[in-house]
Amino acid sequence: MPGAIYAEGLVKTFGDVRALDGVDIDVPEGTVLGLLGPNGAGKTTAVRVLTTLLRPDRGRAEVAGIDVLERPDDVRRAIGLSGQFAAVDEYLTGRENLTMVGRLYQMGAKEAKARAGELLDRFHLADAGDRPAKTYSGGMRRRLDLAAALVVSPPVMFMDEPTTGLDPRNRQQLWDVIQELVAGGTTLLLTTQYLEEADHLAHDICVVDHGRVIARGTSDQLKAQTGGERVEVVVHTPEQLGTADEVLRGFGKGASKIEPHTRKITVPVTGGAKLLAEVIRELDLRGVEMDDVGLRRPTLDDVFISLTGHAAETPAEGEGEGAGAGDGDGTADGDAAAAGAAGRGRGRRKRGKKAADQGGERRAAREAAK
Repeated sequence: MPGAIYAEGLVKTFGDVRALDGVDIDVPEGTVLGLLGPNGAGKTTAVRVLTTLLRPDRGRAEVAGIDVLERPDDVRRAIGLSGQFAAVDEYLTGRENLTMVGRLYQMGAKEAKARAGELLDRFHLADAGDRPAKTYSGGMRRRLDLAAALVVSPPVMFMDEPTTGLDPRNRQQLWDVIQELVAGGTTLLLTTQYLEEADHLAHDICVVDHGRVIARGTSDQLKAQTGGERVEVVVHTPEQLGTADEVLRGFGKGASKIEPHTRKITVPVTGGAKLLAEVIRELDLRGVEMDDVGLRRPTLDDVFISLTGHAAETPAEGEGEGAGAGDGDGTADGDAAAAGAAGRGRGRRKRGKKAADQGGERRAAREAAK
């Protein structure tokens, strides 16, 4: 039986760019799927197809048991979406933004205001709730956008690189919120380039590159594909790198890797903690002074390098798979949590909209919030 998010053979092209090339996705209800891949891999295009913002050239998809192509309005009513860039009205206050989303979802005025207050508290924005969003920092706007995605507590959530631009404390707070949602039964598709985020949150992971799923499985399963354990040694002085490397190659099951600037040597091994004890003993006998030594399993970064030939590209603050640059989609990124409200008559706000139109929307939103 298909999961809460299901796709089969999705294909999407933009001119000569094949953004999706036969993507299959299956996310069981109440779980998190981490969609990983470098810039331009197709992650955002997949999200846009699944949230009805794009039509695939081929393939089929269902969200919450609803066909994405045949009943897009019903899909929008069942989902929440947080796009790569915060899609909030900067002239409205944080409270007014959230209240507006609630009213667009046909909540009563009192209910929408109450829900806005709850979310402002939950995302630590209560003190700034009555300030215009244009006075918010980038991280605050991001949190406001994420709060908007949760106004109606949808059963299925899509978060496209949700923590880009957040500091470590706010990122951890969002992780806590995501875990609470999933514990309550929400199904989540999460795209990210922060590998520790996928490791921390995702039940299953799909690695996407050039529009194709090139690997899938749990974090442990993907790590196992890169080959077992590694011994890492940091020597005290650069002069000892040669001796330490000679020792480690005697225990290793593959080529060693030397990083002169950090004085670190890494070598793949088998044998676990018992072997590590032998390595330490031999290094000590050879007079190698160590600042650090340890046995570690592969990381998701190792998985990336193994599968794609390069490390994951962590975006700088405010960056990501932009429309037209990453997946080749030229659509303006006005994706808001209120994508579902589009099914009730809300048009997506696009960049470059005339000031008169913005003023009319702000007046309407303030009226809705009364």
